[in-house]
Amino acid sequence: MSKNKEIAEIFERMADILEFLGDNPYRISTYRRVANILSELNVDVEDLVKSGKIHHIPGIGASSVEKILEYLRTGKISKYEELKGKVPEDLLELMNVPSIGPKTLKLAYERLGIRTKDDFIRAVRSGMLATLPGFGEKKLQNIMRGIELWEKSKERMTLIEAFEIGQEYLSYMKRLGDIIERIELAGSLRRRKETVGDIDMLVSAMHENWSKIHEHFVSFPDVKDVLLKGETKSSVVLKNARQVDLRTVEPHQWGAALQYFTGSKEHNIRVRDIAKMKGLKVSEYGVFRADTDQWIGGKSEEEVYALIGMQTPPPEIRENAGEIELALEGKLPKLLSLEDVKGDFHIHTNWSDGIGSLEQMVETAYHMGHRYVVIGDHSLSSKVAKGLDMERYKQQWKEIDRLRKRYEPLGFYILKGCEVDILPDGSLDLPDEFLAEFDFVVASIHTRFSQDNTYRILKAIENPYVNLIGHPTGKSYGTREGYPLDMDRVIQLAKETGTALELNTFRADLSPENVRKCMQKGVFIAIVTDAHAPAHLRYIELGVGLARRGWAMPELVLNTKDVEGIREFVYKKRKLLAAT
Repeated sequence: MSKNKEIAEIFERMADILEFLGDNPYRISTYRRVANILSELNVDVEDLVKSGKIHHIPGIGASSVEKILEYLRTGKISKYEELKGKVPEDLLELMNVPSIGPKTLKLAYERLGIRTKDDFIRAVRSGMLATLPGFGEKKLQNIMRGIELWEKSKERMTLIEAFEIGQEYLSYMKRLGDIIERIELAGSLRRRKETVGDIDMLVSAMHENWSKIHEHFVSFPDVKDVLLKGETKSSVVLKNARQVDLRTVEPHQWGAALQYFTGSKEHNIRVRDIAKMKGLKVSEYGVFRADTDQWIGGKSEEEVYALIGMQTPPPEIRENAGEIELALEGKLPKLLSLEDVKGDFHIHTNWSDGIGSLEQMVETAYHMGHRYVVIGDHSLSSKVAKGLDMERYKQQWKEIDRLRKRYEPLGFYILKGCEVDILPDGSLDLPDEFLAEFDFVVASIHTRFSQDNTYRILKAIENPYVNLIGHPTGKSYGTREGYPLDMDRVIQLAKETGTALELNTFRADLSPENVRKCMQKGVFIAIVTDAHAPAHLRYIELGVGLARRGWAMPELVLNTKDVEGIREFVYKKRKLLAAT
């Protein structure tokens, strides 16, 4: 569905240019909405055009449809070509930088004659930007830090970006059919690291098919440059500048190769040291006797580890952080699995800033096999997210009640929830008597990310109606590093009050270290997708992977409870704090 991405990117670019030019905010938001819808479609836009369904997608008006048709017909959108001539496109890339908005860029453009992103970065570093009105030391520091974060984010992908690229490439490779015996994504993506450098793909096949497999690999539609094409390894750079590498091995080498190319480096070094002490050698080709070089195994990862006397550690914890010692003793813990997950606690609809309707989000969650979902639209203070006031929440409840009549007989439950803002003084954006009417409450910080927010979060945890602290550290890769926070105090109070902490898949927040602390302290975590579109709900799989990196045990993950267990969790906190 590369056309979806291409067209979505053009609409996003047009919105950037119009924002730079100070154009009509309605038109800007319209273009951004179309870009979001196109990027989240689970069908090819060309198929929608052929069937005529493109004219019936909510949020894509007639004018936008004409632009989409023009692109599919000519490969261009004339409006975009016109807009490109009004602003240096290179400069607009900086709108992706935290702390740099269209007003800042326009001022630098008009007053300092800046025309490229390199010019702008030099102006910041040289102090030239400080000559502009309103550019104090603190603002310049924020801009500089934003540039550093942005440049760092270009070096590595988020887990979600890598997952999407990897899944699309896997689907493409599987078109080859039976000549591929096994195929899997390896490396840090398989280990579910929060960020990924290059995407590693591993294939096992008979040797006579390798050339055909590599030829197919480098012919992927989004390939920009072929760095290497061989029989055992090929590397490509995609149009979005991300690198994908392919390795092919014989079927009997599959397990050894998968273990080797999954990593981590530290884990593999330790494994090889243990093998050496046992008179063995382990490589990507198998397990061998050190004295004779006799191949003795490697068809599966389990065989590789068993031959050196170990349990097979789950990929997510292969970091040489205690997993090897436990595997040698046969004492690896049972980690959370995707099959354990029964629901999602934090999703948004088009009642606030989501692009999926309430019914679409519910229908998707039901067909995924969830047993419940918490609708968690923003409260009023999140104005940029079209936050709801009490009256609009009550209107939404009526729609939820209507849907409940359809889904509860099927064993699926829709919980009335909200993502209530934690205000600067630690109070909440909704009164307690209204919060008491929700089935489940998420409380989150959305402002003042530079200050220590320990006090705000602790105060929210003490509220009897807050069940989950949303994205508790404020971290968002490539955008924010997170605010100062005494996480140990947060975890301790969460334990004392029966409050859960959120592992937000989109933000990769909590970190594995903090998940592990929660497990050690007996604090519940809740994995959420923070979904703003139906397609986002499937990222729960990545959330499970992030939780497993923190050695998450199913008994301390809220998602493993059934709906009665969730209601009991909510009731216990209210009862506990009412008694104090």
